[in-house]
Amino acid sequence: MTKNRTLSLNSYNIPSHVVIIMDGNGRWAKKNNLHRISGHKEGMKSVRSIIHAAKEFGIKYLTLYAFSEQNWNRPKSEVLSLMDLLKLYLMKEGNKLLEENIKLNSIGRLASLPDDVLDVLNETIDNTCKCTDMTLTLALSYGGREEIIDAVKEILRLGNINEKTMSEEIFSKFLYTHDLPDPDLLIRTSGEIRISNFLLWQLAYTEIYVTKTLWPDFRRRHLIKALQNYQKRERRYGLTTDQVTKRNII
Repeated sequence: MTKNRTLSLNSYNIPSHVVIIMDGNGRWAKKNNLHRISGHKEGMKSVRSIIHAAKEFGIKYLTLYAFSEQNWNRPKSEVLSLMDLLKLYLMKEGNKLLEENIKLNSIGRLASLPDDVLDVLNETIDNTCKCTDMTLTLALSYGGREEIIDAVKEILRLGNINEKTMSEEIFSKFLYTHDLPDPDLLIRTSGEIRISNFLLWQLAYTEIYVTKTLWPDFRRRHLIKALQNYQKRERRYGLTTDQVTKRNII
């Protein structure tokens, strides 16, 4: 059954860049009468499943919203557990990423991460830097508003760009995502309809798919459903349907 659903995907209309807000770990744990950290641990299984499936389907860029700038305000015990899980994931999965030819990337205020976590993160990024099949980006200590503020600060620090020379293209070069294409598809799990300070600049024309499935339950079949939904849409970028049709013909 799963194989048939995979075959129903249009291989010529696979989004190049998929981003996911992995929401619902805490609710999953509560639903199953478990501690919140158990939800995060179960969510790691979904991470593994979706990375493998994304590569299989030909997605070139996968970005996961793993830890926001605002998440530092959570209870200290939960933050420490999340950092331990991140470090454990990188230590266990780093070689697998290399074997599968997946490049690891990370965006956010990474200097805020604990030194031991940052060391393992940088080591994994270095080890996979020449991988070419897919780029996996982890958004860590990330905030969309913070990213824009950091970009403005860097522009002001350089002092060689003024109102006449500034453009969207130039501004984008100062964002954390300067070496990534804008997302084609945003997936949010758990049913919440908001973007939670995620890629505020980059999501301008991104298709959005929301599922009530909690992240620890999100697996390959759910990604297929999201991709099928994406393939039914017409991306117009502000144009009319007739204009898009004419442009595609040309």
